Amino acid sequence: MASAIIPRPKNTVIHRKPCGAAYLYSVESYWDKEKKAPRNRQICLGRYNEETGELTPSARKARTALRAAAAPGVTASSKVYGPYLLMEKFARETGLASAIKKVFPDIDEVLLSLVFFITQKGLPLSRCTGWSQSNKHPFDQSVSSELVSKILSRITESDRQHFLSLWLKHLSEKELLCYDIPAVSSYAASSEYLYRGYDHSQEKHPQINLAMLLGQGSGLPACYRRMPGTISDAGALGTIADALDLPGKSRLCFVLDRGFYSEANIDALFAKRYRFVLSVPVERIWVRNIIDQNKDRILLADNYHKTGENESLYMVSHRHQWKGHRCYVHVYYSDKKAVEDMASFMDRLHDCKKELETGNRKEKNEEFYSRYFIVRQTPKRGLSVKYNNDEIEKYRNHFAGFFCVMTNINAASHEVLEIHRKKDAIEKYFDDLENGLDMKRIRVHSSRVMESRLFIQFLALILTGAIGNEAGKSEKLRNMSVREIMEALESVVQITYSGRYGRIISEAGPLQRSIAEIFSLEFKT
Repeated sequence: MASAIIPRPKNTVIHRKPCGAAYLYSVESYWDKEKKAPRNRQICLGRYNEETGELTPSARKARTALRAAAAPGVTASSKVYGPYLLMEKFARETGLASAIKKVFPDIDEVLLSLVFFITQKGLPLSRCTGWSQSNKHPFDQSVSSELVSKILSRITESDRQHFLSLWLKHLSEKELLCYDIPAVSSYAASSEYLYRGYDHSQEKHPQINLAMLLGQGSGLPACYRRMPGTISDAGALGTIADALDLPGKSRLCFVLDRGFYSEANIDALFAKRYRFVLSVPVERIWVRNIIDQNKDRILLADNYHKTGENESLYMVSHRHQWKGHRCYVHVYYSDKKAVEDMASFMDRLHDCKKELETGNRKEKNEEFYSRYFIVRQTPKRGLSVKYNNDEIEKYRNHFAGFFCVMTNINAASHEVLEIHRKKDAIEKYFDDLENGLDMKRIRVHSSRVMESRLFIQFLALILTGAIGNEAGKSEKLRNMSVREIMEALESVVQITYSGRYGRIISEAGPLQRSIAEIFSLEFKT
């Protein structure tokens, strides 16, 4: 159908999308007898040019809408449809949907709808009711708070372990990466896995920690285990390794941050023959010596790598001997990081100098004071605080812009970096949930319900990981988060007419069509 030049009709609204396109919606007001409140329905009429008044619907959709509008007694309802298409595709293709159905045959549709809600919106489950009424999802009915509570109470420990066993076998990974996930606070009254500790906001609350397993080949979450605290020593690693029932004797590789670093821990890792990837502090003398040995060659053009649209790193691999054990220390350097590190360092220097001059010393900064300042107290001149410029220059040369990762696996520097940064991606996802959402402090008061909430979160992480892995292969979507992709698809709406008029899908803009092409989605009527 050709575009029509029309004045903007009454009872219509214009919705502008992030891509700049404007769409015209008709608005129908009505009285909701059940809720005893006014409501309105909005139906997309097509793409609208605000300057010329040009309306461009598809011919087939326009004919359906016109026939339905002309027929007496025909009603229409609409639901957000785009995100559902994407999530349903990946839930089906990864095997997640079938695994959930096999373990939870009587509640699989509701459970999968909760997983879709968390993946798409990342909001507390108490907000799921409104979402379920306006979005397409597997259950296709309103998900009330009472139903959510029943589902959380329905999931047993046996169910969870059954699913995890099936999922591990389904992935058939030869190697699993084990990540230590930061603490998640909880209001649960009691649990053997709760301990008192500080969360990201430095508030002290009972906390839960997770060991998250990621498939090296698929890049998908494979399993998780609760832990009574963080992985802070090799004994904890041994407990986790013994507790995991790995199908096909999959190898385990621990991916650890600097909080794990100590000489005793590294000795234990080698003694128990664990595979590991460990971030090591550049402040250590032996690490500083490795940086010194590689400073001249690291800046060669051959060692320059683009690791993202807005990031480039220099990287070299250094073979190292740790008490007779062969390993590798990968050294990374970024000019941008060097500038940021120095700016942050100089700000701290400035603040600490004020603390020393005013006598407001802080215990956490004592080591910093002794290294980077020369402090003298004389009877005549009083307190003298000067910068230790030699040590400051050492920081500039040895620390700023550098970071190092130690490993006993034989892999290229960029591969080791990718393995280590998967930990950052998982932590970012959990950190996102902790900012104002119900995972910040899991708002449940029984251990069983709390475990169910963590389990649903894990299922959503599988779906998020699958979508994110595929998006990372596309230059157009590489720098978009999964949630941003979902938000872009929310403009794709399914309109359902009563009677024989069926359903139509609203017009998709350029960004939505591009996403559909990349993920092989079809906006079928």
